[in-house]
Amino acid sequence: MAAQKINEAHEHIAKAEKCLKTSLTKWKPDFDSAASEYAKAAVCFKNAKQYEQAKDAYLKEAEYHTENKTAIEQAGMMMKQKKMPEAIQYIEKACMMYMENGTPDTAAMALDRAGKLIEPLNLEKAVDLYQKAAGVFENEDRLRQAVELLGKASRLLVRLKRLDEAAVALQKEKNMYKEIENFPMCFKKTTAQVLVHLHRGDFVAADKCVRESYSLPGYSGSEDCVAMETLLQGYDEQDEDQVYRKTFIQGELSKKKVPGGGGKKKKAAASQGGAGGAPAAAKDEEEDEYEGGLC
Repeated sequence: MAAQKINEAHEHIAKAEKCLKTSLTKWKPDFDSAASEYAKAAVCFKNAKQYEQAKDAYLKEAEYHTENKTAIEQAGMMMKQKKMPEAIQYIEKACMMYMENGTPDTAAMALDRAGKLIEPLNLEKAVDLYQKAAGVFENEDRLRQAVELLGKASRLLVRLKRLDEAAVALQKEKNMYKEIENFPMCFKKTTAQVLVHLHRGDFVAADKCVRESYSLPGYSGSEDCVAMETLLQGYDEQDEDQVYRKTFIQGELSKKKVPGGGGKKKKAAASQGGAGGAPAAAKDEEEDEYEGGLC
């Protein structure tokens, strides 16, 4: 089956090359027909899992059919099998062409696809792609699509422990949700902001986020609001027991240590003495405080 597809691909390439030739009776190359044949060749190579040759055929299609920007993106998709960085380069190039051709939505969706491809291998690049896609949608006043992509970037920034940037990204998300009047999501983003700021060691910023959110319709007295007020009170009083006992935020904080806190509980453990307290303290230090995510 694969050999048959490869043979078909080469037949299409031969036809494409013939379309590009000139003669006494044919003064101009037939670029459209050549592009069509290269596209057919690319599909055959793809079906035969000859991704490098499929990429080359898609690039030839793009070269001779300048109106078809998707060919360059397809070339990038072929490279995802073995050469992810090269794949992303082609997709980004296609996105630039989409923008120049007046199709920003297509560019943003392609950047989103590229982000999903690279995310398992390179979180930093995925953040960059999601933010670029969000920016394109934002420029087109498509805030719902923009804020969804910003959310992807925010979560990855937390995983990368780039918390200062995550705090900025979350505030931007929250502002967008407020603009489109999705207040329940504003509540969730306030929760994420508080957790990020506390992990940054900035209690003042965390407290400010909650206070500013009181102006959101329905926030004051809500479950999210009460949980954050309880958390901040426990944090301020260095009371881990209060945080553990009273705070439950959709599994994001349950059984987690208070970042930078824990004065009372640690003192109590230390006062007991003996070998029993030391292993527990060491275990706490080894825990990944970001496990499970913050937003």
